[in-house]
Amino acid sequence: MNTRYDFASDNTAGLCPQALAALAEANTGYCASYGDDGYTARATDLIRGIFETNCDVYFVFNGTAANSLALAAMCQSYHSVVCHESSHIETDECGAPEFFSNGTKILLTSGPEGKLDCESIERMILRRTDIHYPKPRVVSLTQPTELGCLYSTEEVRAVAALARSRGLRVHMDGARFPNAVAAMNVAPADLTWRAGVDVLCFGGIKTGISLSEVVVFFDAELSAEFAYRCKQAGQLASKMRFSSAPWAACLSDDIWLRHAGNANRCARLLAEKFGPVPGVEIVRPVAANAVFVSLSPEVDARLQKAGWRYYQFIGGAARFMCSWQTTEASIDQLVADAMGS
Repeated sequence: MNTRYDFASDNTAGLCPQALAALAEANTGYCASYGDDGYTARATDLIRGIFETNCDVYFVFNGTAANSLALAAMCQSYHSVVCHESSHIETDECGAPEFFSNGTKILLTSGPEGKLDCESIERMILRRTDIHYPKPRVVSLTQPTELGCLYSTEEVRAVAALARSRGLRVHMDGARFPNAVAAMNVAPADLTWRAGVDVLCFGGIKTGISLSEVVVFFDAELSAEFAYRCKQAGQLASKMRFSSAPWAACLSDDIWLRHAGNANRCARLLAEKFGPVPGVEIVRPVAANAVFVSLSPEVDARLQKAGWRYYQFIGGAARFMCSWQTTEASIDQLVADAMGS
């Protein structure tokens, strides 16, 4: 059996050619350590250009570190973070946000398609205000959500306005932020700081960029001494150029958006071809690069036998993820195997 991971996750794809070439280029000769190099300076300048503001930029090794350290910088140990019950910081980070913040509590709310609902946020904020309960300090959004849906700029603004009115800050988990920008064709600034986001965890790994993620502080107050936090957490790369050079390459000429756009386009194509297959039902609209389906036992058995790997996700649906590397040929093979042809 030929095991195939094409749609198991957008993490299963390799580095894109531009990222790989950038690593090879950065590997020539000698270079200053710990971020004092030209590649890191260029990547940082490009990020500031993309967001149209003089933000503070930090490279870390993965999304869990990005989210956890960002939230730790925004909170004291007696604070709490309001997030959706399906968010990655709750379901998939092994308590890291609480660990790195020395005990900040995660408070869970609900909402359709993994999106926070303003009424449920306010209920959670006002649930208790006495000194015996952890004080809400941050609202955390996931863009796109774990269930593949997008917050519009208006929805982000509404959440941020509510947070501000109650004295809270706003964090955005953007592990697939490039897919959101590509899907909505919106300026990154409009989806973040102009809408009220204070800190963004900007994902690149899932878009083929690199073995690193970026923490972007739009409020410099919150990033005070963040470099020390990264160092203490083992997130300061000595050979930083290998983290930042792929970003510098892929942020040029909108390469990152083209890769995210391919993932989104392939997801729409997969849903279009997959949906009519007997025993397959598309259970959520395709907004970015995720396709959620209900599979009959027969179709599931055929796909498993053919070697396809995919996740049974929140709510029981099967999740198929498309990446920068997804091709129409792999989509056609998946659909053919689902049909048993």
